[in-house]
Amino acid sequence: QVRLVESGGGLVQAGGSLRLSCAASGRTFSGYAMGWFRQAPGKERGFVAAIGWSGGTTHYVDSVKGRFTISRNNAKNTVYLQMNSLKPEDTAVYYCAARTSNGLRVGVYEYAYWGQGTQVTVSS
Repeated sequence: QVRLVESGGGLVQAGGSLRLSCAASGRTFSGYAMGWFRQAPGKERGFVAAIGWSGGTTHYVDSVKGRFTISRNNAKNTVYLQMNSLKPEDTAVYYCAARTSNGLRVGVYEYAYWGQGTQVTVSS
């Protein structure tokens, strides 16, 4: 049984910061790429960031480059998303996802396992 559990969401003012965590259990993900996605009300779930199994390669959607940082601790089976300079348009439910192979991908269908999501709300 694979389980991903996100935490760290909340309400923050524009310009503020949050750090999301995603704890994986049931199997080790040290060999696989992980990603973060988000879904705002009335919109499709979209890619935010991805990280390779070693942590040495990352990829971001243009709108978060320079503001968000994805990282991972394979010893703890945990992936993080540090979000700085938050904007109201970052408001969404954020989902952690895991692939079953390495390689950075942006498509929802490329990820096999998903967490339940954590709400991030940025007020103006």
